[in-house]
Amino acid sequence: MKEGMLGTILGIFVVLVILVIAAFGSGALFIIDETKQVVITQFGKPVGQPIISAGLHFRTPFVQQAHYFEKRILNWDGDPNQIPTKDKKYIWVDTTARWKIIDALKFLQSVGNEIGAQSRLDDIINSATRDAVTNHLLVDAVRDSNRILESKELGEDAIFADEALERIEVGRQQLTRAILEKTKVLAPQYGIEIVDVRIKRVNYVEDVRNKVYDRMIAERKRAAEKYRSEGQGKSAEISGQVGKELKQITSEAYRQAQGVVGKADAEAINIYAQAYSQDPDFYSFLKTLETYQKTIDEKSTIILTTDSDYYKYLKGLEHIK
Repeated sequence: MKEGMLGTILGIFVVLVILVIAAFGSGALFIIDETKQVVITQFGKPVGQPIISAGLHFRTPFVQQAHYFEKRILNWDGDPNQIPTKDKKYIWVDTTARWKIIDALKFLQSVGNEIGAQSRLDDIINSATRDAVTNHLLVDAVRDSNRILESKELGEDAIFADEALERIEVGRQQLTRAILEKTKVLAPQYGIEIVDVRIKRVNYVEDVRNKVYDRMIAERKRAAEKYRSEGQGKSAEISGQVGKELKQITSEAYRQAQGVVGKADAEAINIYAQAYSQDPDFYSFLKTLETYQKTIDEKSTIILTTDSDYYKYLKGLEHIK
């Protein structure tokens, strides 16, 4: 009895497995994961609403077809476009955007697939970008605030290009927001929502870029010359101060040296005076010997009279002998 029941259960299980395999093989069963949404078509025409819930789903095999679409946010990256600004300056504008499919049925009917959607987004975003850029000045596409101008007004030491000193009324952030708002109006008819639009890069066209580079180089040279001139002035000021201090130090040192020399001379004179007062004859004798030493050497020839004071002590040497 038990063996019969077990066999029956096993047979039912095998049949179910075969049916499931057959269902998957025929396409009657299909799985949708969390990142996908599906539109079912029958003979090319949509059947029912898009399936957005994940899990196991059924369809009529060989007749109905499942079209899978992303539920996640997708990226769009356009080609750079040459666009004139309101002040007639041609620039290259490179934009990027993020988008997602919000109505898979409308998306399938209007653009078919992601490749078709990318092509449609090229038209929508590039058109919105062109309209926004041509209606605003170049500085609005480059800067986001008037910080540079405010720094100049506060007297900060800097040199800027003429364009950098223009006061912006919109700014890059508001410009991209205007592009986003316009694309949000056009995209839903294709089952698409534009999540965000950003300007990646703004650059001059080549024939203008060289002139801009030359002007930037000239401005940097002017700034360098300005700083160099200020540095030379500061250097001269420091050199003058150093020279002044050096003269003061030299003068003070000379004064002190002269004071020391004067004091030493005074002491020497005092010593000489004391020595002279104690024995004037001996002092006179020593000074005469010093004079002889300084004026007479082995090559000197002196002619003196016998009554010369210079000869007095030489004559005295004969008496000493």
